[in-house]
Amino acid sequence: MIVLGIDPGSRKTGYGVIAGTAAGYRVVGCGLVRPRASATLHERIAQLCLGIDEVVVRLRPEAVALETAFVGRNVRSALILGQVRGAMLATVLKHGLPVREYAPREIKLAVTGTGSARKEQVAAMLSRLLEFGLEPKPLDVTDALGIAYCDLARGASAIWPEGGTKKSGNSRSRGWAAFVTDHPELVA
Repeated sequence: MIVLGIDPGSRKTGYGVIAGTAAGYRVVGCGLVRPRASATLHERIAQLCLGIDEVVVRLRPEAVALETAFVGRNVRSALILGQVRGAMLATVLKHGLPVREYAPREIKLAVTGTGSARKEQVAAMLSRLLEFGLEPKPLDVTDALGIAYCDLARGASAIWPEGGTKKSGNSRSRGWAAFVTDHPELVA
């Protein structure tokens, strides 16, 4: 399964594409879509959509994952982010891709083991988990990779390219018997 993680923003949008196979995960591509700084909000949103559309066409993901919306102190920023997220959703949905959303805490937990990790900790852990060496900068890129990684690690992207299906991602929610069946190598 190939998952596109998107970290939407009105000034720059990070994207990260990870392929998950039975052998593990590998980064297919990552980067930023940056609209012109002098563009109006509407023009920036259009440029972001074109950029993400190009990523979808070039890297051919099979699913998309986004961070859920959250409201900070600045309501105006939250409204702008909502417009960008809506445009991103419309862009990927026109390709018929399934979309899943994850809370920031859930993404951090999936990557680092703690929901209160800082962005730099997430970036460092992804560098180790995905074996891509130096951390991609800026953090918008590692945030997007973290979103895609969370989707794969949580087992939400259950259809694998080899033609089989991945076992449900969270053995704990299915009980110890399922864990033992899923991970015989860990049982003494």
